[in-house]
Amino acid sequence: MPRINDQRLVTASIMLATIMQVLDTTIANVALPHMQGSLSASTDQITWVLTSYIVSAAIMTPAVGFFAGRMGRRRLFLWSVAGFTVASGLCGLSANLDQMVMFRILQGVFGAALVPLSQSVLLDAYPVEKHGQAMAIWGMGVMVGPILGPTLGGWLTEWYSWRWVFYINLPFGLLAFAGIWLSVAETETRKIRFDLMGFAYLGLAIGAFQLMLDRGEQEKWFESFEIQIEALLAALGFYLFLVHSLTKKDPFINLSLFKDRNFVTGVVFIFVVGIILLATMALLPPFLQQWKDYPAVTTGLVLAPRGLGSMFSMMLVGRLMRTRLDPRVLVVAGLMLITLSLHEMAGFTLEVSRDTLIWTGVLQGLGLGLVFVPASALTYATLKPELRTEGASLFSLSRNLGSSVGISIMTAMLSRNMWINQQQLGEHVQLGAWISQGLPMKDMVGGVPAALYQTLMGQAAEISYMNDFRLLMWINMAAIPLVFLLKHSRPATP
Repeated sequence: MPRINDQRLVTASIMLATIMQVLDTTIANVALPHMQGSLSASTDQITWVLTSYIVSAAIMTPAVGFFAGRMGRRRLFLWSVAGFTVASGLCGLSANLDQMVMFRILQGVFGAALVPLSQSVLLDAYPVEKHGQAMAIWGMGVMVGPILGPTLGGWLTEWYSWRWVFYINLPFGLLAFAGIWLSVAETETRKIRFDLMGFAYLGLAIGAFQLMLDRGEQEKWFESFEIQIEALLAALGFYLFLVHSLTKKDPFINLSLFKDRNFVTGVVFIFVVGIILLATMALLPPFLQQWKDYPAVTTGLVLAPRGLGSMFSMMLVGRLMRTRLDPRVLVVAGLMLITLSLHEMAGFTLEVSRDTLIWTGVLQGLGLGLVFVPASALTYATLKPELRTEGASLFSLSRNLGSSVGISIMTAMLSRNMWINQQQLGEHVQLGAWISQGLPMKDMVGGVPAALYQTLMGQAAEISYMNDFRLLMWINMAAIPLVFLLKHSRPATP
């Protein structure tokens, strides 16, 4: 039994831990240039500050179910919060790149459990009829955190120091630890053997795949020997893991999870939603800052309403799911709103107004909130309670991998299309017409005036961003049939 049987304290404590972890997936991005000089790192080297965290968290996420069963969920939660908080402080104290990367790896190792554990604890803390409300609360932390991360990171870096990007976790970590210690109930432990080979094979597959996605654009994808090796290792690791799991009596991942149609469908569905969630956020900041000359603070303010839209719709959905309304209707409605917002974004030009940017962001946020909460609840609707923690780890892993795939594909397409569009537009340049209009010919770049070159680059970027948003729109629409594979039934009870 919990020491203090207060549902509000449980909720507040675990959501502090969740927000702290998801913020760290994006909050450090804007501080990289400042870290680079302070840590004496090159442009290529400093990206390991992000890569080390993402890869270590991805590798450790599937193991959350095992450690929760062996140690007890409360004990694992406390160790994870404490480790993540200490690692955050050490990141802020780092004197060189080696120390920073090592401590970021520790952050990822301890932080991997926070989101899956928070989801399973919330599902157990709330009665069956309030699972929609529980997932609404959880979804607000998971989705709003990455959206607010760049804004908060930019503000802390500008007014204080890049080190405060990590120091800010210390008070929240201490509060979360105290709240979990006082309110979260311990679960029964099980003496189960750790499938080391299964973990090693899956860790190899996930780690190599995540490295390939994270470094692909920088290394020019399969033109690089490194990316080829990582792709080969990812395929080999997954193959060995699959064979091992099908032939071992007690595999690393409980295969009974995959007998639940709702869970399997939900994991696939959240992979697609993950693509939309962070890929859009990866495209918009450079569009606004590089091509519309918005300062970092203005960019953050323009993007913030997207998070507000998500929060509003999640609070609304939490109430609607206590009615007789079929949750699948909400998911389809949310997907249609996201489709509409992406259709509008596929028409963005460099002259797009700030009002248009804000209302499309709000529209997309509303849609994501409508999708995320009922989809999460439906995923666990028929899953046995004893499988929730392990299921939550796979659910989180699928969402994170979807986000990584989405960001990698969209940024790769953006770079490739910009180069192609620039070449095609350059073929139609008529310098004679430029000269006849008395336009400036100084500062030549690539054989054309700098002013004309900048115009060509802007047009090429405009077309490329339109193509990316249009592709995201079609990916989003392709997810609609998956909704009808989810069964609408009451959550599984003990």
